[in-house]
Amino acid sequence: MANLPEKATHRQTRAFNQQLVLRAIYDRSEVSRAEVARITGLTRTSVSALVAELINDGLVEEVGRGPSTGGKAPIMLRLRPDGRHAIGIDLGSSKFSGALVDLRGGVVKSAQVELEGRNGADAVEIVYGLIDSLIRRNGPHSVLGVGIGAPGLVDSRHGVVRWAVNLGWSDLPLGSMVSQRFGVPVVVANDSQAAAVAESTFGAIPWPQNLVVVRVGRGIGAGIILGGKLYQGDGSGAGEIGHTIFGRLSPTDEAELCRCGRVGCLETVASMPAMVAAAHRRLATITDEQSLIDAFRAGDPQVSDVVLHAAQMLGEGIAAMIAALNVNHVLIIGPATELGDEYLEAVRRQAETSALPMLAKQTQIELGETRGDDVVIGASAMLMTQELGLSLAR
Repeated sequence: MANLPEKATHRQTRAFNQQLVLRAIYDRSEVSRAEVARITGLTRTSVSALVAELINDGLVEEVGRGPSTGGKAPIMLRLRPDGRHAIGIDLGSSKFSGALVDLRGGVVKSAQVELEGRNGADAVEIVYGLIDSLIRRNGPHSVLGVGIGAPGLVDSRHGVVRWAVNLGWSDLPLGSMVSQRFGVPVVVANDSQAAAVAESTFGAIPWPQNLVVVRVGRGIGAGIILGGKLYQGDGSGAGEIGHTIFGRLSPTDEAELCRCGRVGCLETVASMPAMVAAAHRRLATITDEQSLIDAFRAGDPQVSDVVLHAAQMLGEGIAAMIAALNVNHVLIIGPATELGDEYLEAVRRQAETSALPMLAKQTQIELGETRGDDVVIGASAMLMTQELGLSLAR
């Protein structure tokens, strides 16, 4: 016979109810205690006691009286954005970046450290140093914990980086290592998945409940939001499209060896480094992302050939996701958004050509805002969900 679940303890019930109250306040700019009781189904006495605890804990504050409905005007409550700061970390590029993030997704202070080719244990030490520097800059504010977005395959349920080839990490228990060193809760997630959470919760546009966010930068990965929640798959690897084999950059190029050891992965075809390398073989002045972007925008035919072919290959990858998920909204983020509308149109055309026409016509593919803190903010949002029980879907 299966073990029956144990009855919740008084402490567990109280913690659950406190999260209900905090979530009700979080989801509204201002709200009265009576309204919180109505939303949560808790008694007014219970709500008053729980609100008092949240105020004492620095998470909630009173902000004056609201409009009267016939009796005494109620005292209004709101979340204190600076009641806690999360430390968000992005490990997905040639430099590690981090920030102190408030409870509304605002970046308070940020920091960066150049990786300079270091990996393995040396890269872990850089992570420690980055977190140390942010804690020192946090001042008197309480640290909620650390959210980390890491490249590669990440088991976020256990905080383990299963495989990050560019960092030389394999089955690295990064979550427990950071938690033990700093004594705070830690969430570790794939960087593209974290970026998707950032767009769906704190992005400038209120996206629908189903969304695919494709991040094109040093690598390529996708974050999948289904029903307003991050979908990670059975092994936390959902959206790892960068290491799917689609082909080579152009018919005249030799197929590239991927960092994973295989040939022809999408990252070797459509990532920013792949485009820079292929364009450099044609035009020596193309040496970095900015020179690639500038030449493409200027209409250089050799660079356009490289970029538009890469866009087509990305379109094939997106078409495969459209077929598998039938999600009507796809957002492209990362440095590739600087390539602009011509790049986007090439992606769209190939996706429409490669996917079932009826599904492709229903799908909107757009470029996101050019910003570098999606992973930092998304990892922080995942930490807030875990530690405070906040429902961050809009």
